[in-house]
Amino acid sequence: MFGLFKKKSEKEKLQAQYAKLSKEAHSLSTTNRKMSDQKTFEADEVMKQLEKLN
Repeated sequence: MFGLFKKKSEKEKLQAQYAKLSKEAHSLSTTNRKMSDQKTFEADEVMKQLEKLN
């Protein structure tokens, strides 16, 4: 209950963004390969930011 108002850390935000971009890239891979590649690239950039935090 007390975690209800806890703010997400930068790491948690980046992990959520990475998961969202990866999911979008996977769903686009069957319909629009160019957009899928773009989302994959964006997800890789987010992963690089996550690695810098560690």
